[in-house]
Amino acid sequence: MTDFRNYVHPYSVKKAFSKKAAYFCSEFAIDQSLKIYSGGLGYLAGSHMRSAYQLKQAMVGIGILWKYGYYDQERDDQGYMVPKFTEKKYDFLEDTGIQFEITINNHPVKVKALYLPPKKFGSAPLFLLTTDIPENDFLAQSISHRLYDSNLDTKIAQYQLLGIGGAKLLEEIGFKAEVCHLNEAHGLPAAFYEMSKGKTLEEVRDKFVFTTHTPVAAGNEKHNIFTLERMGFFSGVSLEEVRKISGIHNEIFDQTLVSLRVSRRANGVSRLHGEVARSMWNPYPGIADIGHITNSQNKKYWADKDLQACLIKENVKCLKQRKRKLKEVLFAEVERQTGKKFSPDVLTIVWARRFAGYKRADLLLQDYDRFTTMLSRPERPVQVIWAGKPYPLDHSAISTFNNIIYKSRGIENAAVVTGYELALSKLLKQGSDIWFNTPRVPREASGTSGMTAAMNASVNVSTNDGWIPEFAKHEHNAFVVPVANPRWSEEEVDNFDRDNFFRILDEEIIPIYYEQPEKWWEIVVNSMTEVVPYFDSDRMATQYYDMLYASRKKKAAKLAV
Repeated sequence: MTDFRNYVHPYSVKKAFSKKAAYFCSEFAIDQSLKIYSGGLGYLAGSHMRSAYQLKQAMVGIGILWKYGYYDQERDDQGYMVPKFTEKKYDFLEDTGIQFEITINNHPVKVKALYLPPKKFGSAPLFLLTTDIPENDFLAQSISHRLYDSNLDTKIAQYQLLGIGGAKLLEEIGFKAEVCHLNEAHGLPAAFYEMSKGKTLEEVRDKFVFTTHTPVAAGNEKHNIFTLERMGFFSGVSLEEVRKISGIHNEIFDQTLVSLRVSRRANGVSRLHGEVARSMWNPYPGIADIGHITNSQNKKYWADKDLQACLIKENVKCLKQRKRKLKEVLFAEVERQTGKKFSPDVLTIVWARRFAGYKRADLLLQDYDRFTTMLSRPERPVQVIWAGKPYPLDHSAISTFNNIIYKSRGIENAAVVTGYELALSKLLKQGSDIWFNTPRVPREASGTSGMTAAMNASVNVSTNDGWIPEFAKHEHNAFVVPVANPRWSEEEVDNFDRDNFFRILDEEIIPIYYEQPEKWWEIVVNSMTEVVPYFDSDRMATQYYDMLYASRKKKAAKLAV
């Protein structure tokens, strides 16, 4: 029986990773059955927790048990996407017996802690907080209902639950974290909670580190400082002191900026993102040094074992046979959802990730005639599948999703599938020939889906953004379109990128796939071989200890810049 009041790891921690770290994150994608994630941030956190377990690190995760998850992606009677919120039950979580109180908007809120044991899914210990208990009124219960709630007060309350609740939980379980890792700025209230207990700014900086995941303005949240004070975001630290600590002297409180100011070190999530983050934030005084630790994904979880066995044996015939089988498995799901029958002998392109404007899911469809011409050549056929989740209240992104459904309806070799979560993501990566990635440069901080696609014999075709510049060699292990002029308008960039994607597909990829199969499989093998070990999360989890968690007194391995 676990003693949660005097918590120790249920596995033997390796000496190199003995520093106690608490990893604060709003979402964790650890297993399909635990639906407390939305997309890339959760996928990254899930892989990090798996590698922390495999490496036997002294890390615990702090998250929130979302009653309705993000949402369930379903279809209406016309086949268009609708978000559905369904209560989730998880019998495999352990009740810690720990309950405590935090203050939100001048009201006491009870918080209960549940526990995901490491052996269940092979992840570092994960504590999940909930307010959905009978001791709270409905308003307080609803704080932990929906991931990324659109109501402003609820959203701020969620950050307080993660940050303040997480910090109090560490006290309750007696886990004396030497490092508090804010994986995005959602957990920032933890730093102010520490200050409310008498710690100075310098003492907090000694303890906190910060990872920023997005150069997109919408991902760097700003709120009215008086609203935050009213909600209790600062744990009673006076507004005068908050202004002194944060350097914020107007009404707009920038959570990313302040996270950089209360941390001793910070990092972007790819080499390119590190450069973009420094250009964004270095003009502001008093911030942590920003380096980069490139995101990665857990090979043990994501890579098909039979494909890997074929690769180890250097048996291309074996790879082809296994890939064909995996395509058949994916196409059975496509047929189940859409009634469309795809062929495993046809070049298959998959675009699958979060639906956001800068990711441009419909880029090829913007030239519909050229797109349909490409798909209608009987001698060199092409199949295309889309998947992904828009934010449930992002009506523009949902409209894009539904417009793709509409435009693909009359095309027998184009389909849109719903339910983009871990299980479907695996099917798509394992069953695709091409993993299609279309963000406007430099908006994609990392884009880790392409890493796991490469592990599964799917070739990345991408703009030169996120992790791609650190991996891709054109026509060797991937295909990369030229970078558009950054001074151009979005329309000019989109036209340039779309023309180049079509050119590369028509003149290079499709001919190689059908007319030079030996060369195609050479590219596949190069991609599978070269994506590891660097883009396996064991490397990433090790670098966090070596480069970000090392104390000021002990010189850390230099954060790459």
